[in-house]
Amino acid sequence: MFHLLSYGLYVIASKSAKKINGCIVNTVFQVTAFPPRIAVSVNKENLTHEYITKSGVFSVSILSEDTPMKFIGLFGFQSGRDVDKLCDVKLIKGIEDCPVITENSLGILEAKVINQVDIGTHTLFVGEVMHGKRLREGKPLTYEYYQQVKQGKTPKRAATYTAPISDVAPVIKDSASQEYQCDVCGWVYNPAVGDPENEIPPGTSFTDLPDDWTCPLCGASKSQFSPK
Repeated sequence: MFHLLSYGLYVIASKSAKKINGCIVNTVFQVTAFPPRIAVSVNKENLTHEYITKSGVFSVSILSEDTPMKFIGLFGFQSGRDVDKLCDVKLIKGIEDCPVITENSLGILEAKVINQVDIGTHTLFVGEVMHGKRLREGKPLTYEYYQQVKQGKTPKRAATYTAPISDVAPVIKDSASQEYQCDVCGWVYNPAVGDPENEIPPGTSFTDLPDDWTCPLCGASKSQFSPK
């Protein structure tokens, strides 16, 4: 029944001293009109959670339906501890130099934290909106559209994550011809073709790929592939 609740896809960004980071969440909602306040649920393991806690500020970027999967993969499946997510992304500096992602965004909100609630794996940050702006026209990217049309997957740290059958049942045994599909962007690894771009020759089974091999389309790790 949880899947009948409506969600969107948003990039939440924050800072810690001179460091900046952002991540995708699907739980952002308005809680009051006067004064305007919003709440966002962020996993405690996310680097962005640490930055919001330290700085007390965060921004919300409302993504459009035409947002590329590679962009979603960067903010939804990559960690800011491993990669600089914002180095090649269009952004502006908002209140107290908090980063605000403008790329693929229909609109932005900037908020100061006025309360936070420990809800287990996540923290619910309540923020008073200090600034908001519509950037362009378009349709917001809903979670339903992301899953059904874009065939997107849910990362394990998401508030709405549901364990797939493969997490609770035996995994299909790999074979030399078994194809694997990227959970992030949908790219399919075909052993008969290999991955010439990354010098993986034809005939290489998925299990024989190097542990540090990544999706040539979106950069997802090997662990983010499932048998097709």
